[in-house]
Amino acid sequence: MAERLSAEARRQAIGGLSGWTEIEGRDAIAKTFVFKDFNEAFGFMTRAALVAEKMDHHPEWRNVYKTVEVVLSTHDAGGVTALDIELAKTMNAIARLTPG
Repeated sequence: MAERLSAEARRQAIGGLSGWTEIEGRDAIAKTFVFKDFNEAFGFMTRAALVAEKMDHHPEWRNVYKTVEVVLSTHDAGGVTALDIELAKTMNAIARLTPG
């Protein structure tokens, strides 16, 4: 099982993650991705889902048209772990590679 990051380690880790913020009242991080259209948003989700499945670490997310809202937290650990930071970095990289 992944180990939960301390509050300071979590703050330092997300400091290097463009667009990710801590969720007030919850040990989780979040980001909203906005794409050109639904097709690009769905393509991002598909690519991110393949990575998440390989990691066996699945995001909480919601899609409305061209917007994808993502929340990351490791439920087994009760908060943010290195897995969440790794998946957040990967999602940022996938979003940069998404056309638009």
